[in-house]
Amino acid sequence: MTILLSNAEARRIFLSRQGLSSPPGRALGKTGLLQLIHDIGFVQVDSIATVERAHHQILFSRNQTYRREHLAELLEKDGELFEHWTHDASIIPSAFFRYWKHRFRRKEASILANWRKWQGEGFDATFEETYRRIAESGAVMSRDLKVEDHKSGGWWNWHPNKTALEYLWHTGKLAIARRENFQKVYDLAERVLPQHHHEPAVEHDVFIDWACRSALERLGFATHGEIAAFWALVTPEEAKAWVDANKAELRQVLIETADGGKPRAAYAFAHSAESLRDVPEPPARLRVLSPFDPLIRDRNRTERLFGYFYRIEIFVPEPKRQYGYYVFPLLEGDRLVGRIDMKADRKAGVLAVRRLWWEPKVRGSAGRLERLEAELARVARFAGVEDVRYLEGWQGEGA
Repeated sequence: MTILLSNAEARRIFLSRQGLSSPPGRALGKTGLLQLIHDIGFVQVDSIATVERAHHQILFSRNQTYRREHLAELLEKDGELFEHWTHDASIIPSAFFRYWKHRFRRKEASILANWRKWQGEGFDATFEETYRRIAESGAVMSRDLKVEDHKSGGWWNWHPNKTALEYLWHTGKLAIARRENFQKVYDLAERVLPQHHHEPAVEHDVFIDWACRSALERLGFATHGEIAAFWALVTPEEAKAWVDANKAELRQVLIETADGGKPRAAYAFAHSAESLRDVPEPPARLRVLSPFDPLIRDRNRTERLFGYFYRIEIFVPEPKRQYGYYVFPLLEGDRLVGRIDMKADRKAGVLAVRRLWWEPKVRGSAGRLERLEAELARVARFAGVEDVRYLEGWQGEGA
């Protein structure tokens, strides 16, 4: 029997699966942090620190007792997290590393072919030498190996050893041991991740099953395309074949969309379908999300569930931007209610709020503004600045 989920029910299910329904003030600790990342799947890494780097803000928005040093220990000391690729660079539980070995094998041939077109013949000449240098002498950064006479022009013109390091990392031979000023420090994967995360080897069919099953668990309900896109480990065709082969375990659900259009068909696990609605109400407080938050990573899903259109405008020329360079979504309860343009000015010691936009039909009431101001004060403390400064006109025209 097909189950119909209202739009509100669907939003709350997804929020719960993505770690945004638990009390944000509950004590987390290092063990709880590892469990949180395991439960949501991954945390995207990005270098932009307009307020705080994406991975820190993603975790802080879920729990305000989050500590950066706990993440650093799990990554750099304990080896319980590793950094690699999903749809983009991400922090991933090391318990999943054995499944990523299939990604490494899949990507190796395509990387060699694509990078040969990009870098030219002979681009792989230093691969063996670079690997041997690290095996014998220990962890390195790209700058440690840079060829003196090479004129680097950016990512499109990497020096040969930088190319080697990235290839060896993308194919799993190296891992990121730590970052120094956000620059990667590479070492052999077997020296970075504990041995028990390398084994046992996973057969191909088991890998496909895990990739699809674990994605659906973290989405709550999904189409085969959404299942494939979650980890970016399998193709849509493989995900569709998995759905077809596991129909006995799955239940079709219809999801009401935010715009009231035709409900969208998806799948959920039959064993949990009846209890899908049994999720806690998300906290009523207003929270600032990172532009790279996993809740909004799938922009089409975000629009269907929340009626919220979001694009990062970093690469949009300033005169053509609708909002701004790096604008943060605002989550209140189970709704995305607005967006805000702000920056941590660490020299001045303030969180500078430039502009606020509420979504259509969302009123900037006194109570809502109080909740926003309370959240901005929390964000300011987390970003290491002393105060929040509201720039003239920050509430827009007519404010």
